[in-house]
Amino acid sequence: MTQPSIALQIQTLPDNPGVYQYYDKEGKILYVGKAKNLKKRVSSYFNKIHDTAKTNVLVKKIVTIKHIVVPTESDALLLENNLIKTLQPRYNVLLRDDKSYPWLCIKKEPFSRIFSTRRMIKDGSEYFGPYTSFKTVNTILELIKELYPLRTCNFDLSQNNINSGKFKVCLEYHIGNCKGPCEGHESLEHYQKQVDAIREILKGNFKESLKDFKRMMVDLASEMKFEEAQKIKEKIEVLENYQSRSTIVNPKITNIDVFSIVSDESAAFVNFLQISHGSIIRSHTMEIKKKLAETDEELLELAIVELRERFHLLSREVIVPFAIDLGENIKITVPQLGDKKQILDLSIRNAKFYRIEQLKQLQIVDPDRHTNRIMAQMQKDLRLPVEPRHIECFDNSNIQGTNPVSACVVFKDGKPSKKDYRHFNIKTVEGPDDFASMTEVVYRRYKRLLDEKEPLPQLIIIDGGKGQLSAALKSIDELGLRGKITIIGIAKRLEELFFPGDSIPLYLDKKSETLKVIQQLRNEAHRFGITHHRDKRSKAALNSSIESIPGIGEKTMTTLIQHFKSLKRLQLASEKEISEVIGVSKAKKISDFYKTK
Repeated sequence: MTQPSIALQIQTLPDNPGVYQYYDKEGKILYVGKAKNLKKRVSSYFNKIHDTAKTNVLVKKIVTIKHIVVPTESDALLLENNLIKTLQPRYNVLLRDDKSYPWLCIKKEPFSRIFSTRRMIKDGSEYFGPYTSFKTVNTILELIKELYPLRTCNFDLSQNNINSGKFKVCLEYHIGNCKGPCEGHESLEHYQKQVDAIREILKGNFKESLKDFKRMMVDLASEMKFEEAQKIKEKIEVLENYQSRSTIVNPKITNIDVFSIVSDESAAFVNFLQISHGSIIRSHTMEIKKKLAETDEELLELAIVELRERFHLLSREVIVPFAIDLGENIKITVPQLGDKKQILDLSIRNAKFYRIEQLKQLQIVDPDRHTNRIMAQMQKDLRLPVEPRHIECFDNSNIQGTNPVSACVVFKDGKPSKKDYRHFNIKTVEGPDDFASMTEVVYRRYKRLLDEKEPLPQLIIIDGGKGQLSAALKSIDELGLRGKITIIGIAKRLEELFFPGDSIPLYLDKKSETLKVIQQLRNEAHRFGITHHRDKRSKAALNSSIESIPGIGEKTMTTLIQHFKSLKRLQLASEKEISEVIGVSKAKKISDFYKTK
């Protein structure tokens, strides 16, 4: 597959948060950046001359743009940090050091300390984060300090040391910030209960803590201590906005590869995420063209073997969306809940975005191939004998039975063919009878096509449920077209598709392209029908008011109504005012008519 141009790559980028990577013609990474909106951020590099020569040189070298879509801007920040440290791109200066974002640590020791750190030490301690905002870390530590008085010293508070009186309480004890476990003033059991409550806050379960703070805020406000109450309010806001976990960095998941697959009729897209020490350090999506009717399981197995060889992956566990066979040495995990499921969902999301981009690029570069793919997909989804290259859709419009009309819109190769659209005024039906109206217009439409030897559609869509479909079928049968054209009905509420003789409707995937084309047809038929109905109604209303004025035509009356805005204003207008719009002779006729009325 030839490399798409930079302009095409940018055109099909998503508007989501994520991390972008720039590569040169040799496939060497140049730069990694984060974005709240990938499309806008990447576009900004190419639509202006930059202030620094270095950035201008970078832009000239870019040949390939890759990206990873993530749920939030905060995740983009963390992923950018991981990738820069792992890949060490030439044009990134910041974040290439060994520093990472801060974590909050609950130390594994008697009377656990809680503090922020940039380095994870695997000694059984618990780590929460990482946090992209130092303000969040400091606020959480302050909150913990105010809610639960814990020690800040680094003494070894073993029971023997406490019993032997090795330590003395410090200033923190005297000012009320610590309860003095070093001298045995606080039991280990009571202290650890507080640590358990703090652990819940760090996990994001802080309903009880929020209640305490809100109570404190109300008490301070009632005592007129508004400044202090405001400080508590700010802390409540930070707590409410606090996200305890990131999908991008999770210390519980180490050295695992994640694979997911998204497929359609012609190709499958496999995304791979490499997790090392709890962080995503690589993402790659590949496209596999389908030769036969291969299953997703077969394609994913082949892709995993190829990707593990290409990237020299040695992990002993892989996360996948369904069970597959990779031999005895590799553990297969199919997560249903929790952290591993989140990371799998992220991989699936990236595979879907990659597929959408490839399809958009194909639509721009090779529209015929794109059309062929959609037609093949529609034929399969709707179980049609042939591709629906010519589709017609009918919709009835009437308001309280007045001016009933029907519209027929035509799509050729999945696109509107507006020159073939037709309006029908209902002739044989009295009153609001949608079923009889549908029978009439379907008969008239296809009787005419047969008489004029025009090509018939491969698919007819009736906007309505079983009743409308049965009404249309009467005409199809009468014309002897049953079996020659597929006809289906689409119910308005649940997007149910009804086939003749089948009481159980077909439900298409809400995101399927087939359903999108059908919805577009229906919406277009509705719009086209309503427009005609409004025109007819307006004309009828106008005709009823001008029928009795001799010598005044419809065009003149329309001009007057547009000018005076209503019939009543026209009746009250003077002959001179009317003559300024349509001339003296016509103005006299109208004026005389209303005077004698």
